[in-house]
Formats: sequence, structure tokens, C-alpha cells
Amino acid sequence: MLSKAGRHECTGAALSAGLGARPVLAGAGGGGEGREARRAVRRGSTGSAWRGEALGARRSSGAAWRGRGVRVLGSGFGVRGSGPGMASGPAMSGPQEVTSPPQLEELLRRRDKSLVVIHFWAPWAPQCAPMNDVMAELAKEHPQAAFAKLEAEAVPEVSEKYEISSVPTFLFFKDSRRVDRLDGAHAPELTRKVRRHLTSAAPLLPPGAAGHGEDLAARLKRLIHAAPCMLFMKGSPQEPRCGFSRQMVEILTRHNIQYGSFDIFSDEEVRQGLKAYSNWPTYPQLYVAGELVGGLDIVKELEASQELETICPKVPSLEKRLQELTNKASVMLFMKGNKQMAKCGFSKQILEILNDSGVEYETFDILEDEEVRQGLKTYSNWPTYPQLYVKGELVGGLDIVKELKETGELLSTLKGEN
Repeated sequence: MLSKAGRHECTGAALSAGLGARPVLAGAGGGGEGREARRAVRRGSTGSAWRGEALGARRSSGAAWRGRGVRVLGSGFGVRGSGPGMASGPAMSGPQEVTSPPQLEELLRRRDKSLVVIHFWAPWAPQCAPMNDVMAELAKEHPQAAFAKLEAEAVPEVSEKYEISSVPTFLFFKDSRRVDRLDGAHAPELTRKVRRHLTSAAPLLPPGAAGHGEDLAARLKRLIHAAPCMLFMKGSPQEPRCGFSRQMVEILTRHNIQYGSFDIFSDEEVRQGLKAYSNWPTYPQLYVAGELVGGLDIVKELEASQELETICPKVPSLEKRLQELTNKASVMLFMKGNKQMAKCGFSKQILEILNDSGVEYETFDILEDEEVRQGLKTYSNWPTYPQLYVKGELVGGLDIVKELKETGELLSTLKGEN
């Protein structure tokens, strides 16, 4: 657990409004309070500012930029202490550099990548460098996506096109279309958005991918069964792109319905094909167990008649979710980080012990889910991490595992023999 002394609240850095504008940046990732950066952003050769106004970052617990505070946690950072802090160590190779509009267009047209994430950054904003490390880790975890960075002031025509007024800002693209946006240095939210956009469309094939041996009907059938409850909408639940889709999301959220979603703007073949497949000409469309429920009007009727909650699956309670997670594998480790990269010394040590044992195990990164992180402490009556479970039963933390190793009982415990 990082000490309070290692935390700071700061804001996202605003791009300056014109010559001589001097935004003051709060301490983040090495930049102390009072450090100033002088930057001018120009439109073409006119010398006028292309976007935004200088914003001074305030170093206070209530500081927020567009309502979203950024917390620096030692060498990493997260939202309200829940984000995946980057481990200290050698600098990682970052995402690829985009330096021109044609290069960006070429990247967005890539058919071998189901998602493209662009980080708009500035070299004078200390919040940006750690986010490039996060992008590098995400690139390792998700080879089906492309991750790139673009210096906002160096390519102003692109920044102006996408209304980039502050850094860091992240844009998400599918099939050359922008489908989502994230403003500010929020590592956990960036990770969640990447995973959500990949899983909402995965395992998708490119439109007309006959070479993959899957026709449109089979693909649509697979998509409507991608989750017990599936919503085909314009945009995403976080960013609905039409009023009907927004109302549908509000209803499902209000009734605590668990559902997956698919952005029909991201795939024209699915958008047109599903109309014929379901014989339903408009969007949004809601499916349960692969069967069409209907559109917004039908869902409103079900809500009014109190039938909606009997048809659609509810989000499981926290206790049930924790029970399912602790039993997900015979040996489950709840830790900071994952098998590939531990994010605290205790988690790293317990990984080394488990790897030496030769026993198969799964991990859950508690930094990715604040509800699980806090809830599991109460569920198990164990206040710290890592926590090791065998067949759903708590074994203990690092000290207990070390003791079991020293007494020669670890292997039999991991196999559930004790």
C-alpha cells in the first residue's frame, strides 16, 4: 500500500491558448508544483491559437479537470487509488509515433487491428510519459489492437479536427471511425475501455471476411449470443450516439441489468445485416439468450409492466461475484498486477513461489476493480493483498505462503490435500 506522502492530486494539462500562455502544472511523475511550461499552439501560419485556453493545475485533494481528478501513486497512478500503478524499473518501449495526418489515416485503415488507440500528448506535460508506459503494457496484452501516440502541438490540424484541448487525451477508433474518448491520465479507465471495446467486438471478423470461413448469418448469430443479454446500439454505453440508444442504456442501468453491447457504427455489414436477420429495421435492438426482445418502445413497455427484470439477467450481487471469482480456478491469487507483471513487491514474491511450485493457477488484478479490491477484504476477513485461495477457501497472504513453503506443506495445500 503506498503511503499518503507518495500521492498527489493534479489535473490534466491544458494546451496553451496562444503565444506566452503559461499553464502551471502540478506535480506528477516528477514535475513539482510551480513548474511552468511555456507553449504556443498555432493554427497554420496565422499565429492564432487553434483550441483551448490555459488552465492552471491545482495541487489539492479536490483538484479536477473536467470533473476527473488524477492521482499520482509513486511510480504509477490511478483513479481514487484503484488504478494499475506501473512498476518501477527500466523504461519500456512506448507506442508507435504518429507524426502526420497521412500516417494517422494509414494506421486507422489497418484491417489487421480491431481497435486503434491514439494518445494525444505533449512533452512538457509530465502526466503523459507514464501513460505511454501503460499503452506499452496494453500493446503486449492486446496484440489485436494498435496503440500510437501523437504529439498534439506538432500536428495541430489533427488535434483541431478531433477537438483536443488538453493532454493526455485518448481516442479509440474502429474501422476508421471514432468510437470513444478518454480525457486525462486515468490508467484504470484506459485499461477498462480497451478491454471493453475489444471484448464487445471480439472475436469479430472484418466485414466480408469470407476467407475466415464464416458467413454473415453465422457471425450475427455468434454476436447476439456473445452475452446472455446483448444490446446493439449506436455508440457505447459510456458514449451513446443517439437519443434512443441513450434512453435504452438508462433503462438497463436503472434496473441493474447485466448486458454486453455492440456499436453498429463500427461495422456497416453488421448494421445492415442484423436488420434483415432479425426482421427489425431500427436500432437499438435488445437480445436475451439470442432472441430478439425488441427496440426502445418494447423495452419501455416491459419496464412499465414490471416484466423487464424477469426477462433480463441482473448484475450479480457483490457476494455472489466474489464467490464466483474465488472459485474461478482451483488456485486463485488476488494480487496487484498479473502473472506477467506484478505491481508490488509482495505480489512479486508470491508469484515467484507459486511459479516454483509448478502448480497451475490464475490471477486477478485487484487494481482493475475497486469493488472487488475492497469487498474481498470483508468477504475473507483479510485486510491486505495478495490473497491466495484454493478451491474457494482462503489460504492467506505472503507470510502464510512462505511458512507453508518452509514446512514443506505448500504443494499439498495447493493441490487441496490439506
